[in-house]
Amino acid sequence: MRKKMFSYSEVQQHNTPDDAFVIHSGSVYDISGWYAHPGGAVIFTHAGSDMTDIFAAFHAPGSIHHIKRFYIGELDVSTVPSAKSDPLQLAFEKGYRDLRVALVKMGAFKSNPAFYAWKCLSNLMMLLASVMMVAWSSSSVIHVCSALLLGLFWQQCGWLAHDFLHHQVFQKRWKGDLSGVVIGNFFQGFSMAWWKNKHNSHHAVPNLHNTSATTQDGDPDIDTMPLLAWSLSQARSFRSLSLDKTDSVLTKFFVRHQTLFYFPILLLARLSWLNESFKTAFGLGASTENAKLELDTKGLQHPILEKLAILLHYLWVIMLSSGFGRFGLMKSMGYFMVATCSSGFFLAVVFGLGHNGMATYDADKRPDFWKLQVTTTRNIIGGHGIPQWFVDWFCGGLQYQVDHHLFPMMPRHSMKMCHSLVESFCKEWGVEYHEADIWNGTIEILNHLSNVSDEFLADFVVDFPAM
Repeated sequence: MRKKMFSYSEVQQHNTPDDAFVIHSGSVYDISGWYAHPGGAVIFTHAGSDMTDIFAAFHAPGSIHHIKRFYIGELDVSTVPSAKSDPLQLAFEKGYRDLRVALVKMGAFKSNPAFYAWKCLSNLMMLLASVMMVAWSSSSVIHVCSALLLGLFWQQCGWLAHDFLHHQVFQKRWKGDLSGVVIGNFFQGFSMAWWKNKHNSHHAVPNLHNTSATTQDGDPDIDTMPLLAWSLSQARSFRSLSLDKTDSVLTKFFVRHQTLFYFPILLLARLSWLNESFKTAFGLGASTENAKLELDTKGLQHPILEKLAILLHYLWVIMLSSGFGRFGLMKSMGYFMVATCSSGFFLAVVFGLGHNGMATYDADKRPDFWKLQVTTTRNIIGGHGIPQWFVDWFCGGLQYQVDHHLFPMMPRHSMKMCHSLVESFCKEWGVEYHEADIWNGTIEILNHLSNVSDEFLADFVVDFPAM
């Protein structure tokens, strides 16, 4: 029987969850309405496009057999845009796929149990120290230090939950997911389901803007309007929501002053994450349309455990924040806010350095997998008096953000070795590979926000010269 052939443009037209075609290794699959996908609704971020490499990044070898029942035909390679079918481009893609195979053979994806046992133990030691500083001292200065240490504990738990939920530690995914409930829900107050949907979507489409209002191919991590705009097109995006197709006073105010608001927003980031997590766990709402789709069609993976762990989180946090009943209301709230805001800042500053101020793309104009991950991502190095050992510890493996995005299931203890190979490969093929220290990276982010503000204001003056 002759196989049905699909043109590239035909596949691109099927780009919504209920009408989704994807390409894998030249074959076309119709995954429309596949809400039972074990990894959740993240699969729809590649509806209408090629998912070959992102599928390999997130799945164990042999997983492609699970989608064979959705096979509908082959891609007509003669219809692929010339930029994607150029012999040099095809050789480049083969090169980075071969590098992945080489890393697997080198054992780079094998977890070291002793490393993660130590990371878990050292994190718990920070929590114990924070608790003892409250329980054994009556000094307000010591209590502030305790709150800051608690914030640092939450930040480091963030990196641990990240590793477990990326399945870097255990081969059996259920073990990683349950570990995520303990480290995420119980220790941090973050819903495992909320985090997985948000973070996996980010990995699939980093720094991409949605193709349209009905597609789900954009990065939720840069969906920060009207507070922050990472490109001129994003700054303009809220115009479509107003009746007169103009920018609201609120949008103009925040975009104009977004450089000033950047750090205050980081301080408050954890409050937003706690809110979104609580809503997700208790069915009170979803942070994105993709998350809503996943919750409506699949629900929570561990509904009882998620709720229970979050309630227990708030129980122990209230006990600690109140000094086990010794603090007054204002001091208790102050303790909680110091811990929460410091943790949000510690986490968000690393997230921001990883991607903010780097390239952004419209989803339908994304480059190939490797170039997308590399050009939208920044590695963090020591500098300006901050030693590399501190960067390595503070960033929890995400100082190698580029390498992690290329190989998200690789344990963090293998990243240093992987980094040298990735850097060499990028130089060989002339692909931009960017890294900066914490100071310079932050300056780059602020300059980028300032440039977007200037472009937005210039655009506004052109469109409305009388204003």
